[in-house]
Amino acid sequence: MTTMTAAAAPARTLADLGPVAQLRAGRLGRRLPQLVVGLVLYGVSLALMVRGNVGLAPWDVLHSGLIEHLPITLGQAVVLMSFVVLLLWIPLKEQPGIGTIANALLVGLSADATLWLIDEPHALAARVAFMLGGVLLCGIASGLYIGAQLGRGPRDGLMTGLHRRTGRSLRLVRTLLEVAVVLVGLTLGGVLGAGTVVYALAIGPLTQLFLPWCLVDIEIPERSVPS
Repeated sequence: MTTMTAAAAPARTLADLGPVAQLRAGRLGRRLPQLVVGLVLYGVSLALMVRGNVGLAPWDVLHSGLIEHLPITLGQAVVLMSFVVLLLWIPLKEQPGIGTIANALLVGLSADATLWLIDEPHALAARVAFMLGGVLLCGIASGLYIGAQLGRGPRDGLMTGLHRRTGRSLRLVRTLLEVAVVLVGLTLGGVLGAGTVVYALAIGPLTQLFLPWCLVDIEIPERSVPS
């Protein structure tokens, strides 16, 4: 007789889980606070690059262009675009998680709060330090929120969804997406500069550096069918 058994296997790699499985994977006392801290720091990193005023991350070039035409703050533009991007998940059949919705809300709110607290420095050296600090902090924040294993952010999900549906490499899909949003952002009057190039070159290696330190082991149910 064939029986179905379920065992829990620890995962030291990023798991592709649905929203319910993410919650059942355990260690929420570690994962939920880590998710929130990571997303708040992500918003802080965005604000530091804005105050540095020597170039923004590709998606933030688009956000900065939007606020030239809409009566909203930069953080509100981040939130608005997050939900617009989530609509694009529907035909791609991507599954959102708690982290997906939290990302859509917390990053923009944190960015606005940080922009309210700090002003743009006058000295070029200080502005460059703000930009570099923002890029570094973004790498740490990415490792934290991704490592919590509670769902992709809206923009990351768009990238992985297009990768899965088109069969193109993640690197190519990400590059094309970021080139597209930069071009749209520039058309709208967004801010492009040296910081954009630094971010594009550094964020991948930085995230790869910090993610192993932040990746939380979770328990994934494994089903086996013994004969």
